Amino acid sequence: PLSPAAVVGAGLGGSAAAYFLQQHFGPQVQLDVYEAAGVGGRLATVTVNKQQYESRGASIHALSLHMQDFVKILGLKHRREVAGKSAIFSGEHFVLEETDWYLLNLFRLWWHYGISFLRLQMWVEEVMEKFMRIYKYQAHGYAFSSLEELLRSLGGEAFVNMTQRSVAESLLEVGVTQRFVDDVIAAVLRSSYGQSVLVPAFAGAMSLAGAQGSTWAVEGGNKLVCSGLLRLTKANVISARVTGISLHSSEGRPLYQVHYESTEGQGSAFYDMVVVTTPLHPSRSNFTFENFDPPIADFPGAFQPSVTSVVHGYLNSSYFGFPDPKLFPFTSILTTDTPDLFFHAMDNICPVNISAAFRRKQPQEAAVWRVLSQQPLDKHQLKTLFRSYYSVQVAEWQTYPRYDAAKALPPIVLHENLFYLSGVEWVASSMEMIAVAAKNVALLAYNRWHQELEKIDQKDLMHKVKTEL
Repeated sequence: PLSPAAVVGAGLGGSAAAYFLQQHFGPQVQLDVYEAAGVGGRLATVTVNKQQYESRGASIHALSLHMQDFVKILGLKHRREVAGKSAIFSGEHFVLEETDWYLLNLFRLWWHYGISFLRLQMWVEEVMEKFMRIYKYQAHGYAFSSLEELLRSLGGEAFVNMTQRSVAESLLEVGVTQRFVDDVIAAVLRSSYGQSVLVPAFAGAMSLAGAQGSTWAVEGGNKLVCSGLLRLTKANVISARVTGISLHSSEGRPLYQVHYESTEGQGSAFYDMVVVTTPLHPSRSNFTFENFDPPIADFPGAFQPSVTSVVHGYLNSSYFGFPDPKLFPFTSILTTDTPDLFFHAMDNICPVNISAAFRRKQPQEAAVWRVLSQQPLDKHQLKTLFRSYYSVQVAEWQTYPRYDAAKALPPIVLHENLFYLSGVEWVASSMEMIAVAAKNVALLAYNRWHQELEKIDQKDLMHKVKTEL
């Protein structure tokens, strides 16, 4: 039986991995979860005026089945939807404005962009439909030892290629116009990844699915999923930063020594199995692997710096062409890729706890806005967006992979019972994508441990799963 196992990181990846490991290996497995910063990782909240707001990782797609499951198991609730309209701003004018009237929105898209809009929807739906096969495979216990194998089983070589070519190229190929790509696709990708239409097609499709589908969030904050899963798993959370892993062997089995630093000083512990859920890129961590032969290679690629500013203040609506703030109709502003635009997106955000009596602030009142940008905003830029403000809270992150820099996808298996989860973000980065990867790692670890090799990297799974039903 598997005795102690370690999970490095207590963000969504780490808490989901701990939960799924226990689900498959059974409650007797001892789980240590190492976390230096705080449970929840990037699913953090900030406090403004005694209310909490999500600082990142805000919305979850309706088809996110693992996230839906977590919320159900933990007895959490969906946050109440507060309606609002969005628009796309070019730095000079709005290129697209949403109205209250769904048919008019469709008509506008159609009028401006013709059939591009329909072609985009068909393309995204086709990708999502194939992606949804993963839940069936996982329900039958199938796992994949590499991200390429996982993608191949869902959508063949076409899916693997989608990690190597841009979303712009893929969309132009299916007949979406350059204008639609520049106006609409660019704005969506800037608001989700803070990057251009050169992000890979697969990451782009996932982000576009979130933009056109219905989305939800967890009442009380999405990070409650992480703390809830760790509580349910009864994992032992160790407040320490893991500095490296060294390999030993015991009776012919590998034994992993996890080295860490905490406020008490340095320590280490031995494990049969380790899942690393924090990024191993040199720019993000100085993690060392010792005694591995062959050595564990360096991880290529870089991360995109991004800045979230949560501003409590009065919007300067005249910058957006509305001299009278009362008439400003939008709660969310996306932007096109214009050289002098200094922000990617901004939205008027609601607190994580929404009471029945809650109403959105009128545009002329002070509200809490979340502004996403690549660099911290200077005084002049803040004054451009806001007439005046009470407070600004800034979080700088290295959130997403710099997608244009990536060539090959990172490995999942680093050594016999040593696994890497964060690499999945090079395919696409979303809460559900991380949950899918966590379930895959747990199944992979289980199938390898019990030598159930017919459950790993199986070809023609669609057929197998159909016959098993």
